[in-house]
Amino acid sequence: MGTWPDGAGVGTQEEPANDRRYASSASKDARGGLEMDDNVGTGGHVPVMLERVLELLAPALAGPAPVVVDANLGLGGHSEALLAAHPALHLIGIDRDPFAIEFSTRRLSPYADRTTLVHASSGDLAEVLDQAGRPVIDGALFDLGVSSPQLDEAERGFAYSYDAPLDMRMDTSQELTAERVVNTYSARELARILRDYGEERFAQRVAGLIIKERAKEAITSTKRLADIVRDAIPAATRRTGGNPAKRTFQALRIEVNAELSALEAALPAALDALTLGGRVVVLSYHSLEDRLTKQALTARTKDTGPPGLPVPLPAHQPRFRLLTRGAELPSDEELARNPRAASARLRAAERIRVDD
Repeated sequence: MGTWPDGAGVGTQEEPANDRRYASSASKDARGGLEMDDNVGTGGHVPVMLERVLELLAPALAGPAPVVVDANLGLGGHSEALLAAHPALHLIGIDRDPFAIEFSTRRLSPYADRTTLVHASSGDLAEVLDQAGRPVIDGALFDLGVSSPQLDEAERGFAYSYDAPLDMRMDTSQELTAERVVNTYSARELARILRDYGEERFAQRVAGLIIKERAKEAITSTKRLADIVRDAIPAATRRTGGNPAKRTFQALRIEVNAELSALEAALPAALDALTLGGRVVVLSYHSLEDRLTKQALTARTKDTGPPGLPVPLPAHQPRFRLLTRGAELPSDEELARNPRAASARLRAAERIRVDD
């Protein structure tokens, strides 16, 4: 989903009455009864690297009844294009944000008989496929990160550019919020999160000031947290590199939504499910996501047999081959159309061997 408008039961877009997690056609989303406009988000909706995604997945979807998983559905831009390009395709879309499921249900309604939309974490991908009766797939797409609707709606609390409650939940039904993290985690825990998930050089200083300030009064707003972070960062550093709160907000978002652990579970599950010739495409938006993606794909493309053998052992030969040389970046033309795609990094791989 990135940072642009795109954006565990299983069921089709026709909602079974006995499973609350199936996509619904109701006019109110799950964030407290807000009315949904059918046109929300699509006016500026630019799916990142769409043409390249379609190009990479196309050879895997040329069969008579291909199945693809969109593990981060968002507002369904990539999914809509895939369904339009492949008339026999069945698409399984997963998203933990109830709004994304509600919105994409409407957006993809012309393809309702070929879609299965599921309110779940991408980390539940293996379970979703099992319950959908689709243990083998032909393609998988991961469009990671946070979508612009999440960033641009102040009440979600994702952005430091708005004064809003500290929330940051992609799944608004979960209990853990950024406010709870900031006000209950120890200084050591906070510093670890800021260092590991935000790559914040001044993690100890920021964590220390958070502890000091929350002792005076609970930190409940994005503006107050951003101010605290700014005060903790040395003045010389504040003058460069953009808003000093961006790393802290990224770290909290990743912690609240367990984003990296979801990717660590979902990507291997998708690779395991791919049929011979099946392909996976991953769009990541910060170094942590890209590093995990690179590691997972590289591990599947290596010969794991003992070095020096005259004949490679079949059981240890690579199961996948890389389709991209390193991480591909958006073109200059795309960046001109969609500046929010600037941080995107694309990697892809194809299954070339199946286990015996």
